[in-house]
Amino acid sequence: MYAEERQQAIAGLISQRGRVSVTDLADTYEVTTETVRRDLAALDRLGLIRRVHGGAVSAAAITLGETVLSEREHSNAQAKDRIAAAAVAYLPGQGGSVILDAGTTTARIAPLLPLDRELTVVTNSIPVAARCAGKHNLQVLGGRVRGVTQAVVGDQAVTTLAGLRVDVAFVGTNALTAGHGLSTPDPDEAAVKKALVRCANLVVVVADSSKVGREDLVSFASVDAIDVLVTDNDLDPRAHTEFEAHGIEVVVA
Repeated sequence: MYAEERQQAIAGLISQRGRVSVTDLADTYEVTTETVRRDLAALDRLGLIRRVHGGAVSAAAITLGETVLSEREHSNAQAKDRIAAAAVAYLPGQGGSVILDAGTTTARIAPLLPLDRELTVVTNSIPVAARCAGKHNLQVLGGRVRGVTQAVVGDQAVTTLAGLRVDVAFVGTNALTAGHGLSTPDPDEAAVKKALVRCANLVVVVADSSKVGREDLVSFASVDAIDVLVTDNDLDPRAHTEFEAHGIEVVVA
């Protein structure tokens, strides 16, 4: 196989899988790892892939910006509805406490909270707060509201979370890989997400499969902090296996 043909094949494979390692590519195409690194460097210069530590990801896998909440609300809507419906199985019993993180998937959990069960709901999301107001024992974190996500951020929110211990945290994320963990573009939002993960006895990540294989600027938790991942049936089988190897219960909705 000529170098150009191999590079075309590598680009196609990365586009299909989202992420591949240098050693896997070397085994697949029966070349040295040095040859693979030269191929990846050439593809990176063309903008077809992005080199990362130990391998490469698709050009779309590293997110450099955020879409507004109204746009994300309609993205993968059916998958998000199924994920939210499956996630409520992890709600605590009578008198329990939950955190609903900011995000379009976590917001879908709010109207599914049972009205015949007394729950304390903590949130940093303005849309979630609006959906839970008057229905549950609601605590909204204080701080600055980011317009693009309508999430409360800042030191006040982080400090409040540091003093809490809740039964379950339902966490959203912009991106998820085994190597970079859960990540998001904004450092302030990442700080709040990190604090809410730390204060929960059970961490349930709700993320559609488009988030898997992507890496964003700021990692706020490693995959080892995740107890349960609720996602959709387009999850790459390799990622499914990799997450389970980290002790994560993977629920496909």
